[in-house]
Amino acid sequence: MLRSRKLALSSLRLPTIGVLAALVLLVAIGAPQVLAAKSSKRVAAEAENATLGKTVLTTTKGRTLYSLSVEKNGKFICTASCLSVWHPLMVPAGVRPTGPVTLGTVQRPEGGTQVTYKGRPLYRFGGDSKAGQANGEGIKDVGTWHAASVPQKAAEPTPQPQPQPQPENPYPYSSGY
Repeated sequence: MLRSRKLALSSLRLPTIGVLAALVLLVAIGAPQVLAAKSSKRVAAEAENATLGKTVLTTTKGRTLYSLSVEKNGKFICTASCLSVWHPLMVPAGVRPTGPVTLGTVQRPEGGTQVTYKGRPLYRFGGDSKAGQANGEGIKDVGTWHAASVPQKAAEPTPQPQPQPQPENPYPYSSGY
């Protein structure tokens, strides 16, 4: 009787171990994809700004994004009352911002995670009331505020006309007499 019980228990262990192994494998393969899907968020777009004559970064709702010339590499000038006019583009902690260009993040001195482009924190200007405006361009403070411009895409090369093939001369040794 003891022997049959051992056989019954060992026959239950094998399927259980197999199911557990499959579950562990499924979690190991699927977990990074699930985490990656939740850890990024599209926060920026690009738009041609006719007033500035260049392509600029915008919020996903089309509001121009700016940076302050003296803010870079974690150095913040726009704090306290400045934030009532210049609104930081923020993401939740642990979220990777995405857009038409490579974006990064930096920790604000008062807390929170701000989106950066080329190492400069990005802001919306309170004086822009609708998409496409760039009223904050060139405002001088401790530094100068500029719309975050996106590199121009290379234009498609204009196709050059190809020379037409000439028929072969049936008399290659004639001198044309």
